[in-house]
Amino acid sequence: MEKSKKAKDGFLLLVALLIAATALFVFGWLANEMLEGDTQKFDEFVRNAVHRHAAPGLTWFMQGFSFVGSVAVITTLCVLAIAAFLYFRQARTAALLAMTMVGMAALDVTLKMAFHRPRPVAYFGPTPTTYSFPSGHAMGSVCFYGVLAAILAARASGRGAKWRIWMGAVLLIGLIGYSRIYLGVHYPSDVIAGYFAGAVWVGAVASLDHILKDGTRNVVGSGEHIKADAVLK
Repeated sequence: MEKSKKAKDGFLLLVALLIAATALFVFGWLANEMLEGDTQKFDEFVRNAVHRHAAPGLTWFMQGFSFVGSVAVITTLCVLAIAAFLYFRQARTAALLAMTMVGMAALDVTLKMAFHRPRPVAYFGPTPTTYSFPSGHAMGSVCFYGVLAAILAARASGRGAKWRIWMGAVLLIGLIGYSRIYLGVHYPSDVIAGYFAGAVWVGAVASLDHILKDGTRNVVGSGEHIKADAVLK
């Protein structure tokens, strides 16, 4: 049983590392393409294709999803989630979520300042004053809704419940990113880069969490062995 548990933990750690490494590679490639101007045709093609289907009702719908991915909403939901985990004595889970979101916020600001990509002219409403690359909405939605889905799915009973949680999170994250393109406040490459930047950070945090969890388990196990040896002596 213990060997099976260690094998599963090792596999999960490997998956987290692979996700982080792959996402980092794709983000680096996309950033380089953006800096060289090679994403311009793709960005304009997608922006124009999406904008051709604009309609008043759909615009209202997209503004709603954009709001759900905003800093204000995600911060509020994050605080409520952390408070709930602490109430149910899940301090480790609360700390994991807090570390993910604080790190994401710092990474978002750092990357935007590093690339200095100007915003496109918004189709609806005012153009945001912050830099465009990568999309903070996309990154934040991956980090918050993605991590929250992983936490809830791990505690859900039955594959059906787990599947619904993950599908709901994927759909929500996708619509938040799409809403930013629809509203014209981001280039498509900004949104894609935001998703991969979020995946890099989530993979890194998950890897660190597994490493620390294994370290704690080993320390506890060593302490139990010491106590057992003392009793036998």
